[in-house]
Amino acid sequence: MTIPNNKPKIVKDYDKLTETVQEQIKLHYLRGFQQNLITFKNAQGKFISALPFETDDHYYLVRMTKVEAEEIIEEDSDYNKDGILKVDVKMEYVEKYIDNDEVDIDE
Repeated sequence: MTIPNNKPKIVKDYDKLTETVQEQIKLHYLRGFQQNLITFKNAQGKFISALPFETDDHYYLVRMTKVEAEEIIEEDSDYNKDGILKVDVKMEYVEKYIDNDEVDIDE
């Protein structure tokens, strides 16, 4: 995986992100996060799993394990029991962010 060199990289836990970034991530990853996790080495040489998310201005690596990714989706009322973003929530986020070039809907 190649990380863009021209953008600031932000490594953060999901719950530390702003609500806006969380919503944009949900809109990009309609079917949950687990299958999209990557692994990278941090500055200390330790392997970290994270969810990549890119905006026009930043490249995010959202730290989470596979178990945490599953738990986030299971506990989030924006997702249905199958781990898919609910249609009404998706439409709300599309209306909110569709004119924003930072959002790239993958499905």
